[in-house]
Amino acid sequence: MFPLPQQPSSTTKSPRFVLDNIFAFPPNRDTLGGTSYFIVRNEGNILIDCPSLDEVNQNFLRSHGGVKWLFITHRGAIGKTSEIQQNFGCEVLIQEQEAYLLPGLTVTTFTQELTLDATTKLIWTPGHSPGSSCLYYNSNGGVLFSGRHLVPNLQGEPVPMRTSKTFHWPRQLQSLEKLIQIFTPETLQYICPGANTGFLRGERVINKAYPRLTAIDLKALL
Repeated sequence: MFPLPQQPSSTTKSPRFVLDNIFAFPPNRDTLGGTSYFIVRNEGNILIDCPSLDEVNQNFLRSHGGVKWLFITHRGAIGKTSEIQQNFGCEVLIQEQEAYLLPGLTVTTFTQELTLDATTKLIWTPGHSPGSSCLYYNSNGGVLFSGRHLVPNLQGEPVPMRTSKTFHWPRQLQSLEKLIQIFTPETLQYICPGANTGFLRGERVINKAYPRLTAIDLKALL
């Protein structure tokens, strides 16, 4: 038996609009305050990381057509993946090195990259965790859902952030270099980070993302 969904309280917040067809859920205690996102598309809706499985969030997902894919950006964002797959019948996507953390579930894994369709690609960006990955959505000028690979600092700038649980710091910096090589100012306009969203000071995304990434002094971070 799965636990019953959390019941909404008077303080429960609804998901909020971020960009065209993109919504952000309130930080989830199950994922240490992680922020998950939802892309509503005719080709099938994508849930990025696990939101709290309360009634408000479940009703929101159902009212927008349910979930076709659930993409997990890193091991710390797994949350209630099992319950979400059971409730919505969605396909779970995760980088192959972290799939073992979802025993008994039907999952789709990838190694370096996985193209879902003409607008959506998964990119392996190891460092924060062995299977840390980002989702790139080719809409609104290009949106990167970065999980905890890139998060805003106190000034709201996107940075790789070293923590006590960082798997491999040099590899995380190499993953950032990889993203800088892949994208351009024309193909990467926004970053939707999976944590520290309070540091955005009311902004819902990191805008002008590409030049802000290239401004990071990688050598100083080594």
